[in-house]
Amino acid sequence: MTQNRKPRRTQALIALAAVLTLVATSVDARPGRSSNLGSRGARTYEAPAPTNTAPRTAAPLERSATERPTAGQPGAAAGLQRPATPANRGFFGGLAGGLLGAGLIGMLLGGGFFGGLGGFASILGFLLQVALIGGLIWLAIRFFRSRNQPAYAGAGNSGGRGPLGQGPLNRNAAPGGYARTGAGLGGGARTAKTPKTPKGVDGIGIGPADYEAFERLLRDIQTGYGREDRAALRSLTTPEMASYFAEELDANAARGVVNRIEDVRLLQGDLSEAWREGAVDYATVAMRYSLVDYTVDRVGDSVVDGDRTKPTEAVEVWTFRRPAGGGWVLSAIQQA
Repeated sequence: MTQNRKPRRTQALIALAAVLTLVATSVDARPGRSSNLGSRGARTYEAPAPTNTAPRTAAPLERSATERPTAGQPGAAAGLQRPATPANRGFFGGLAGGLLGAGLIGMLLGGGFFGGLGGFASILGFLLQVALIGGLIWLAIRFFRSRNQPAYAGAGNSGGRGPLGQGPLNRNAAPGGYARTGAGLGGGARTAKTPKTPKGVDGIGIGPADYEAFERLLRDIQTGYGREDRAALRSLTTPEMASYFAEELDANAARGVVNRIEDVRLLQGDLSEAWREGAVDYATVAMRYSLVDYTVDRVGDSVVDGDRTKPTEAVEVWTFRRPAGGGWVLSAIQQA
């Protein structure tokens, strides 16, 4: 009986390992599936603005070559604040209050405001010094009021480009199914001055040619991954994203499987935000697309996960970057 139990236990462990292998294969199907990878420049650890295509907040990036900001750096957590300062006690809480208090105490002790003066001269000196302190207070109040006046001129001006993803989709969509929601999505000329773009705003003027590039990248990256074409992936993505995809392909090879991806079609997409950092442009786009996504055994080509004929849908937020004078490449993927 004991001898029979050992083979059964061994068989059960082998079956469990096979099941776990299939589960792992399913998780890793499609590049970046169930993962949040890459960098979004200075906004790496900020949530992208929601859109009609992806109304819920995208998952935060879990793996990124961008270091997390520390206290005092742009993008640091809002909870990291400066130490609390003492309550403002006004001008009399500082030097003037000390001088006046010292003078009054001196008079009460019989030494006059400065000491050594008495009688009417002491009272007159006290009044003169009170007038002097009052004048200093008046000047200080005027000075601080002039410094603290808010600068309303031009506040909130984003160059005529409004927030995106607010309101219904524009059915006169740009090529590729991308809805041009919000103002300023035309490919207008870039201005020389590029102030910091607020979240959820197109700060660089994304146009139809850009939307076509985003759709083409979606299709070429997915199908290139299905062909295990590492050279193509390197040309279409940042070095960081290419390294992540290479790790996934290596893991598939170690398990003896291939993730096939075919018939990629964009169904809906819209711009979350676009901004410029120095000489680099960033654009974060929400995309809903369909694809045939299945995994086969590397030797026998038998399907171990998915369906060769049945398309599936996915909603993801992709961030693209473009250096000055260059083309768009994939910089990050987030699940939505």
